[in-house]
Amino acid sequence: MSRVYIDRDWKFSSEFQEAYIHQMMQDGMDVTIPHTVAETPFHYFDESTYQMISCYQRQMVIPAQWKGQTIFLVFEGVGHQADVYVNGEHVKHHCNGYTRFSIDISEVVRYGGENLVTVKVNSREDINQPPFGFVIDYMTYGGIYRDVYLEVKSPVYMWDVFYQPSLMTPPRTRGMKAVDIANYTVLGQLVTEMRLSETAQKLMKEHRLMIRQTLDDKQISKQPLENGGYSKTVAGDVYLWDIESPRLYHVVTELLVDGRVCDRHEADIGFREFSFKKEGFYLNGRRVKLRGLNRHQSYPYVGYAMPEQMQREDARICKKELGLNAVRTSHYPQSHYFLDECDRLGLLVFTEIPGWQHIGDQEWKDIAVENTREMVVEYRNHTSIMLWGVRINESGDDDDFYVRTNKVAHEMDTTRPTGGVRCNKKMSFLEDVYTYNDFSHNGPNAGCEPKKKVTPDVERPYFISEYNGHMYPTKSFDWEEHRMEQTLRHARVLDAVAGEAEIAGAFGWCMFDYNTHKDFGSGDRICYHGVMDMFRNPKMAAAIYAAQADEEPVLEITSSMDIGEHPASVRGETYIITNADSVRMYKNDALVKEYTPEMSSFSNLAHGPILIDDFVGEDMQLMEGFSNRQTRLIKTCLNTVSIHGYKATPKIFWAALQLMVFYRMNMKDATRLFQQYVGDWGGVSKVYRFEAIKDGKVVKTVVKNPMTTPHMEVKVSHTTLVEDQTYDVASIRMKACDEYGNVLPYFQEAIRVEASGMVGVIGPRTIPFRGGMAGLYVKTLGALGEGKIKLSAEGMEPVEISFSVEKKENS
Repeated sequence: MSRVYIDRDWKFSSEFQEAYIHQMMQDGMDVTIPHTVAETPFHYFDESTYQMISCYQRQMVIPAQWKGQTIFLVFEGVGHQADVYVNGEHVKHHCNGYTRFSIDISEVVRYGGENLVTVKVNSREDINQPPFGFVIDYMTYGGIYRDVYLEVKSPVYMWDVFYQPSLMTPPRTRGMKAVDIANYTVLGQLVTEMRLSETAQKLMKEHRLMIRQTLDDKQISKQPLENGGYSKTVAGDVYLWDIESPRLYHVVTELLVDGRVCDRHEADIGFREFSFKKEGFYLNGRRVKLRGLNRHQSYPYVGYAMPEQMQREDARICKKELGLNAVRTSHYPQSHYFLDECDRLGLLVFTEIPGWQHIGDQEWKDIAVENTREMVVEYRNHTSIMLWGVRINESGDDDDFYVRTNKVAHEMDTTRPTGGVRCNKKMSFLEDVYTYNDFSHNGPNAGCEPKKKVTPDVERPYFISEYNGHMYPTKSFDWEEHRMEQTLRHARVLDAVAGEAEIAGAFGWCMFDYNTHKDFGSGDRICYHGVMDMFRNPKMAAAIYAAQADEEPVLEITSSMDIGEHPASVRGETYIITNADSVRMYKNDALVKEYTPEMSSFSNLAHGPILIDDFVGEDMQLMEGFSNRQTRLIKTCLNTVSIHGYKATPKIFWAALQLMVFYRMNMKDATRLFQQYVGDWGGVSKVYRFEAIKDGKVVKTVVKNPMTTPHMEVKVSHTTLVEDQTYDVASIRMKACDEYGNVLPYFQEAIRVEASGMVGVIGPRTIPFRGGMAGLYVKTLGALGEGKIKLSAEGMEPVEISFSVEKKENS
C-alpha cells in the first residue's frame, strides 16, 4: 500500500456552480489543505461568515502503472456535508463534518491522464444532520480542514484492521512510582480483526493466505488467516501503556498470498488494562481519579483548519502545562494528530459523536447512528481512548434512538464501554457509564453533588463530564478577585470530586475560550469559559490543574499584592498554588512564614490552594520586644484587618480588648504597627518573595514588587518548521511582564507584527495584549529557507524570533 497526500494545489470558490462538476473553475483561489471557507475576526462576528455552499477542485494525474490497483480517495474531515465528483461522476455524499470518509475511485479515473476532483461543501447550519437543527454553543466553521490523500492498494487488501492488545496476566501497579511502572512488564496478547477485500475473500478458497505480524520489528506471528480475517497471538513480555509511562509498540501486519506480500498495515498500539467500576476508574490494576478538561478543536481566525503540529501542541499543553491525565473531545471526534499525541503522552480520551442538545427527525437520527459507527471504526486503534460517547451532548432521553447508538458502538468495539453526556439527573441509563454535567457549584455551596443524587443506579460507574464553565465566565483581563474566584471554583470541584470515592473523576469546562453563537457567551461572540484564553495562554485557574502534577514546578500567587486593586484597599484572601513540598514567604527579605500542603483547606487535593494568613511574620516581636502572648494577639488583629478590612468581628474585638486591658495599647499603636509591619494605603509598598522548595532546594521563585519597566516574554511551540504534504504552523504566545516575570493583566498595548523570509502570519498584523497576553500563528509559505518574526509594542524592547523552514526527512 502507498499513501499519496494531495493537500496542495486546490482551487476554492465560495460559491458552488453546477458547471464545476465537469470543468475546472477559472477564477478560483489557490489554497492548501487544511483550509477554512472563511477566515474570521478574533471576535464580534457571527456564523454567517462561514455559512455557504462552496467548492473545492483539484486536478491530478493518475499514473498508468496504477491500473489494476485499487485507488481510494480519502478525506479526513470536511465540514459539514460533502458531495464528491470525479471526472463529472458523483462518487460520494457524506453527512458528517468530523469523521473520515473513503471512496473507491478505481473505476472512474483516467489512467495516465488528468482527472478532475470537485467537492461541493455545505457549511450552512440548516442542514438536517448532527449537530444542526437548533442552537449550538460553538461555532461550526466549514471547509476541507483535515488532510486529503490517495491510498493505492493491491486488489488483495485488508479493508480495515482493528488491533485489540490485552494483558494475559493481571497488572499490579498499585502503589508503584512512575519509574517502577515504566520498568514493569507483563505477558501481552494481540488480537487482530480485519475485513478483507472481495478479491481477497475469493482467493481464500484456492490460495494460502497468511498474516505476518511484527512488534517493534520483532516477528511475533505468522499464521494462516482464519474466519475471514482474525488472528490471535501471544505478544511476549510487554511494557505497559500508562498515564505515567505511555509505552507504545509499532505493529506491522502483512497480508501474504502464497508467500507474497499483498498489503501492509501499520499502527502504534499500547498494552493496557482499564475498566470503569462502581467505585471508579481502574488503569493497570490501580484506581486512577480522572482529572480532565473539555477541548474544542477551534483556533482564532481559521476555526478548525490547523495542521498537524498545532493539533499535537494542544495535547502537549493538556499533559505538560495543565497536568491533566484525561481530555474529552467535546462535542465531536477530533484530529488523529491530536489523538496520536494523546497516545504518545499518556492522556486518556473520552470521545463522542457530534451533537449539542438537539435530536432531530428519523433521517437525522439515522445519520447520527452512522456517525457513531464511523467514529468507532475510525478511532478504535487509539490506545488512549477509554470511552465512546454515544448520546448527543445534553440531549433528552430517546431510548429507541440510544439503543441503536449503543448497539452499533458495542458491535464495532467490544473492548470499550459507552457513556453519554447528560445535563439532568436520574435519566434513562442505557450506557455502561453514567456521565453528567454537574453545574451545581455556584461558589459557597458544595463542589459537586454526591453520586447517589445524580445517577439512577449507584451500583454502576459514574463521572462528571462538565463543571464550572458558564457558571462563572472569566476573562484574562477581569479584575483580580474575579480571576481568583474562578480559580477557587475549579479547586473546590476538584477537591469535592477527590473526596467522593465513587466518582471516577471530572472534566472541567473547559480548556480554552472559544468563539460561539449569539445565544451564548459574551456579546463579542466568545465564551470565556476556559482556564486558558483562545491562544492557549493560561489564566490564573490553569495553575490549579498544573499543580496537581509533579512534572514541572508550579508556584502561583493569586494576587499582585497591589492593595489598590481591591475595594477600600482591602486585599481580601490571597492563595499560594504550588506542587512544591513547601513555600517560604518573605517580606522585604525577612521570612514571614513557611507554608506546607497540609495547611490547605482543600484537604482532598494533594496540592490544594493554601491561604496566606500571615503578613506580619516574626520581625515585629524581635523589633518591638513583645511577649509571645501579646505578639499573638496583635498578629490576630493585624492579619485579620489586612485580609478582611476594618470589620468588628468577635475575634478581633476579643483580641483588641485584651490588648487594651492588659497591655495598655490604643488605636494609635495599632495604626503604627499596621503601617510598619503590614502596609496600607499611603504607606510604602512592601516587596514579597515566595520560594518553592522541593527536596530541600529552591525550584521556583515569585517576586511581587511594584513594576517599573514592562517587557515582552514569548513562548514558541517550535522554530524548525517543516514543509511536507502541507504547510506547517507554529504558535507564539506572548506575555507582557514586569521585571520579575509576573503578567501585567491590564497591559493592553498593541503589538506590531512583521514577517520576513519564508514565513507568514495568520490573522492581522497588529494585535492587542488582552489581559497582558496575546497570541500569533506563524505559517510556512511553501518554500524552504529562513524566516523571521519581529514583535514590537510601545514601551517594550522588540523581540525577534528566527525560524528555519525545512523539508521533512525521507520526504
